[in-house]
Amino acid sequence: MTMTILASYLDGMRRSIRPIPQIQTTRLWEIDAVRGIAIIMMVIYHFMWDLRGLGGYDINVYTGFWHYFQLATASLFTGLVGLSLTLSYNRARARGGQRLWRKFAGRGIQIFSWGLVVGIVTFLFDPPRYVRFGILHLIGTSIILAYPFLRFRWLNLVLGVILLLLGKIAPLFIVSSGPLDWLISGARPRPAFDYFPLIPWFGVVLIGIFLGNLLYRGGSRRYPLLDDLRIAPARVLRLMGQNSLLIYLLHQPIMITILTLLGVVSL
Repeated sequence: MTMTILASYLDGMRRSIRPIPQIQTTRLWEIDAVRGIAIIMMVIYHFMWDLRGLGGYDINVYTGFWHYFQLATASLFTGLVGLSLTLSYNRARARGGQRLWRKFAGRGIQIFSWGLVVGIVTFLFDPPRYVRFGILHLIGTSIILAYPFLRFRWLNLVLGVILLLLGKIAPLFIVSSGPLDWLISGARPRPAFDYFPLIPWFGVVLIGIFLGNLLYRGGSRRYPLLDDLRIAPARVLRLMGQNSLLIYLLHQPIMITILTLLGVVSL
């Protein structure tokens, strides 16, 4: 029985990163296209980080333009998580789906598990700065925690704003959150390659749920827009958006390998 559960779990993880070579036309194209834009922004930021962190180039990625660029990228990703959850939830309910919490819990566990894989790899690479609670940990946990909120609209906006404010206020009173790093950041968080505590970032997910229920109530578009956009740039962005987890996991190893072979960075 245990082996069967483990095999099913591992198969689910494998399927979660299975390449999607053809655009799935049943999905709303604008959501995947915006996610594709977020992926490009992520790759650009990580490229700049690699040049600084591994190549020694004088690029300030923690303040100024690149800091806000990273915040915008992460906000797009996490906001789209909440918005996409409302689409999945409302469409499943319309089809008469039962026990939907199992579906969301399973998906959340899969993504959180990939976050653990990233944590292990980064620990082997640089133990002091390994990923303890990064973007995949955040997304996986948020998918599970968000389930009770998927029916609401304005409540999510209010709670989301409160969490964002708490994230700003907490460092004024908390020097180091220590074992609560996953929940909230203090004024001096431990160094990490990737760090996204639930407060304030779950607030962005809740705001995404608010937008999803506002703009896509019932799982369908509530504003005028083309049903499909087939121009080449949009198709590329859509395909990237539909393979976002796979791209996230692979882009840094590929990019670092290429930069190392070119002699731009050194490990």
